[in-house]
This record gives sequence, structure tokens and C-alpha cells, in this order.
Amino acid sequence: MRTTTAVSLLGVSFGVAVYANEQQVLDVGPAALSFNEFATLKHPLYPAHAVRVKKTKHCDGEVNAYSGYVDNEAKHLWFEFFESRSDPAADDVVFWTNGGPGCSSAVGLYMEHGPCLILDENGPKRNPYSWNENANVLYIHQPINVGFSYAEHGEVVWTTEEAALDIAAFISILFDSEHFGHLNLTAPGRKLHMTGESYGGRYIPLFASAILDQNVHRVQAGHEPITVSSIMLGNGVVDWVPLMTGFYEMQCTSAPGVMPTTPISACVRMRQALPRCLKSLQSMCIDVFDQMSCAAAWDFCELEMMGPFLAAGRNIYDVTKQCEGTEDDDSCYAQSMKHFIRYLSLTSTQEELGVDPAVRGPFVSCSNSAGMRFRDSGDFFHGSYDYVASLLERGVRVLAFNGAYDFICNWAGTQRWTDALEWSGADAYRATKLQDWEVDGHSAGRWRGAGGLTFATIHAAGHMAPFDKPKEALVLLQRWLEGDKF
Repeated sequence: MRTTTAVSLLGVSFGVAVYANEQQVLDVGPAALSFNEFATLKHPLYPAHAVRVKKTKHCDGEVNAYSGYVDNEAKHLWFEFFESRSDPAADDVVFWTNGGPGCSSAVGLYMEHGPCLILDENGPKRNPYSWNENANVLYIHQPINVGFSYAEHGEVVWTTEEAALDIAAFISILFDSEHFGHLNLTAPGRKLHMTGESYGGRYIPLFASAILDQNVHRVQAGHEPITVSSIMLGNGVVDWVPLMTGFYEMQCTSAPGVMPTTPISACVRMRQALPRCLKSLQSMCIDVFDQMSCAAAWDFCELEMMGPFLAAGRNIYDVTKQCEGTEDDDSCYAQSMKHFIRYLSLTSTQEELGVDPAVRGPFVSCSNSAGMRFRDSGDFFHGSYDYVASLLERGVRVLAFNGAYDFICNWAGTQRWTDALEWSGADAYRATKLQDWEVDGHSAGRWRGAGGLTFATIHAAGHMAPFDKPKEALVLLQRWLEGDKF
């Protein structure tokens, strides 16, 4: 979720666990992990990286849960990991990141589909629709300087390509460790699904690609390759160009399933400005990437195609609602987010989780400065559809799903980029038609798919679809993990 519309290999012994405060080699079996102290995991392919991990009873006391940091010299990424409520040793692994760029995955964990939700002042409550009902789910705060993640010596991350290297290292270190041998991603039948939301449409295709690309080094070093079974993009930014046409449709047509409220005069102006917007983005951001001209094209499109909606105070994440932003939080979900932010700011919560003293204090879920770095570097304007196509060619299944009420990452735009995607299965996909998928005998949305690419919508859901429709989102996940048609 974004806070604003504008930003918003070798050399170390494998499998060694070291307690950070004692610096001594210890037993690396599952029982070695402690609730009170971190173990440090290393990997021969990533001598500059380490993973600090401890057990925790936070959020879901009925399963094995862990928290810790991915360390890369001066950079430190926070993560939380919850094993499946069903059968951890048999169930798939799901990696999750929220978007922004610059927002932590605390949003996904505590508001959308985590084992516990914090939606009021009473603190964590068990979530019956948690995504760890039948999967082992990993949440991460990334890039650095977001949420409980931090960096020393002024280190920052500017691009998704940079961020992807740390994620690829993390996956290998954690799941190759003897601590997590029961979840080994190279075991027969074990599947890894990379999932994300919003700017996750940019993150996830690159993260998954980095994991696959590292397999060359893994095999050369005598390790089995890690297979990414699928990626899931929830209301994802994969290509801004088709989303621009979607901005018009979400305001001025029946595309969202509700009556348009934008004035007709504004819709006429948008219709006239749309060709210039699309031409500018294509020529300056895609055909030839000229960062200054691309930013100017984006600013024009934002003003013309999004301006009327923003001026009306509408919620860019749900066309049926007004924005509930405050002076301190313009995310449109300030009243909902304040509860988990308050809870994560408690000293007792941070001590239980093992949050590093360097970042203890008031919790900030989204970082505008981290987000602006991705804009300033040009990362914000790049599409990720070529990565999606390459993943499909390598047998990675792709699910692009959207809450039908979302404005900023609208379903109309997602359907356009999936239709336009060039890959060997494109003709078969384009021949498909939208049809209903059901939950409890009632239509929960629409879907179409072929050759590994699937597009789906969730009725009456916004940008954070699991927040609005938790049961339907869980069913969507479970059917996807099972490989079934919807």
C-alpha cells in the first residue's frame, strides 16, 4: 500500500548456527532455536549475508513462529515467519511483501491475512482466514529503512534490482539451514510462491527472477536448485500505461460495478487528455527511458487522469469510499492502521519480537523517504512485464488478482497488461473469456486463464482485497496453491 499517489560466493562453512551474543558454534538442530536469543545462520554462497532468527509466540501461539533479521553488512531486513496451521512439512511456502514502495509488510500481516489481526484497541485477535491455514507464510519489511528494518552508515536501497539480491540470499540461507530442514525448498514436492501487493507487482517478478538466476551458482556449488512454483500479484503495479486508461474507466464508466460520480465535464477532459498521456509514457518511459521526460509525462498523466478523483477526497484504494487520511497519515486507512501501529510501538511487543535496539520506539509502517528513492532512481516508472513473461517461459505460474473496487491499481489495467503480454502462451490466454468463480455457491469474482497465466477479480474488494474480503481471498489462495481452476 502506498502513502501517496506520487511515490506513494564461497568461503563460509555451511549450516553453522552462532548465537550472536556468545559467538560460539552450537547444535544446529531444530531444538537449538531459542525464544530468548538469536541464532545466526550462514551460507557458503553468500559470505556477506547472515540471518538472525529466534522463536516467538507472537501473534499465533498455536504454530511455530519466528522473527529476525537478514543482515548484509550494514543492511538489516526484518522478517516474521509462521508455519502452517495444518501440516508444515507438507504445505507450501508463501513469501509476502507489501508495496509502497516504502511500506512494511506489517500491513499484510496485521490488517489483511496474518495469523492475528489488530483492527481495534483490544490488540491481536486470531484470524480464522489467515493465509497460514494451509501454508507456511513469510512476511518481510523491505527495502531497508522500512518498518523494523534498518541500516547503518547511511546505507540505502534505490532500486528493486538491489533489493532482489538480498531476498534471493535470504531464501537460500533460511531454507537451506538445518533449522528449517522440514521446510527445505529443494525437497521433492516442496513449492515456493512469491506473493505481494501493490508495488509488489514490481518487486515480486524481480525477486522471483533473482531466486531462479541464483540457481546457476547453487548447482555449481553442489546445491540443489530452488524452484519458484508461482508468483501472485495482488492489485499489482506491473505496467503504469494500461492503468492510466483504467483511471478513466474507473471514474467515468461502469467498470468498478458502481455508478460513476466524477462530473461529466471532468470525464470529457480526461478522455481528451488520455491519448497524450499514453503517447508520452510510451515514448519517454518505454521506447526510450529518459528519466526526466518520463517523470514529466507521469506528472501530466497523474494530474489529468487522477486529479479529479483526488480532488473529490475519494479513497484511491476503494472507489466506494472517502479517504480517511489525517495530517500525519494520508494513506486513507489511518483509522484502521493506527491500532497495529500502536501495538508495534509498545516496548513489550518489540522486546518479545526481538526488534533491534537501533529501531526501538514508535513504529512507522511506511517510509516516504524510502519510497522517494525508488522514484528518484527511476525504478518507480519501470514495468516488470518482461520479467513476468520470462517467468512464464520457465514454467512459473502467474496469478494477477485485483479487488474490483481498487482505483490506483485497477482491474481494468491489469486485464490490459495481461492481454498485451508477449510470451509463447499469449494466444491461448487471449482466447479465454471471463467467467465466475464461486465461494459458498455465490459469485466471488471473475477469472480467466491459460498456459500458467491467470487473471482474477474479487467482487466488492479494494486495494487490500484480503482486508475487505478475507474468506474469498483465502479461498483464492488455497485454490491457487492446489493448482485448481477457479
